[in-house]
Amino acid sequence: MENKNMQTVLDKIKEYDKIFIFRHFRPDGDAMGSTKGLAKILKLTYPEKKIYLQNKDFSDYLAFMGGEDELFSDEEYADALGIIVDTGTSKRISNPKYSLCRETVKIDHHIPLESYANYEWVEEERSSSCEMIAHFYDTFKNELKIDSEAATYIYTGMVTDSGRFRYREVSGETMRLAGLMLDQGIDTDILYANLYLKDLEDFKFESFVHKKMQQTPNGVTYIFVTKKMQKKLGLTLEQASSCVSYMDSIKGSLIWIAFIEADENIRVRLRSRFVPISDLAEKYRGGGHACAAGSTLYSKKEIKAMLSEADEIIKKYKEENEGWL
Repeated sequence: MENKNMQTVLDKIKEYDKIFIFRHFRPDGDAMGSTKGLAKILKLTYPEKKIYLQNKDFSDYLAFMGGEDELFSDEEYADALGIIVDTGTSKRISNPKYSLCRETVKIDHHIPLESYANYEWVEEERSSSCEMIAHFYDTFKNELKIDSEAATYIYTGMVTDSGRFRYREVSGETMRLAGLMLDQGIDTDILYANLYLKDLEDFKFESFVHKKMQQTPNGVTYIFVTKKMQKKLGLTLEQASSCVSYMDSIKGSLIWIAFIEADENIRVRLRSRFVPISDLAEKYRGGGHACAAGSTLYSKKEIKAMLSEADEIIKKYKEENEGWL
């Protein structure tokens, strides 16, 4: 079924002269890398086609990856193929004009919650959508072309979405495909500098998080970053949301959560090891992967309820399982 779905994607790409590529809003490395990598591969392979990235937001953190195309008027979408990458549900697509395309294709590695495209290629066991794009290239490499720029985009998403190849979805196939991208001539010194070097203020925020984070009785580590804190520390919402990664190495804490106060809601970033938390995320207007997900809350009462449920999840997991740390 997987090869059939990939073949359908390639056939549709060949069929259309105009292709618009979309991703989810508030993009991470995988969303940016998979769309920009796919676009570059298609431009190299089919220079006669019109291929554009059509998204309404951006990421300061990933500005080093370059920009995207200007948005087109509504009528321009009517004769185009829309490819939506790394987006589990239609409400998370950055540009709603995707629905104006003549036909749409979904390429995604999230747990499937919604079928919104005419054709879908979904592999939830993959570590990233970038891994899927690398696999797509590898499968049809006798037809498709790649260069170091496209490979760098794809490798960036593979690195970031797998936690530098640490998460459980990483397989031997993941590493082989990452090696295939490295073989294209990626400058990893520059890439890792852009991804992981921090300003002094970032370290101050990390120190702040370590001082303010709390734990539930059974080991859920969490922090609530209010708008007042964000203003005092000079943080964007994106920077504030990154604090979830500052709580990922605490023994006995199998779930860690960042609650980020926004203008109209509370953004939630959930992470875990060993124990799945995607069902909890879905219950609170979200979703994602087994051990990395997001939700949206609307009150401190909902924060309290989510923490209580997460605490029960950890309690039950620890009682029924061994080998966790």
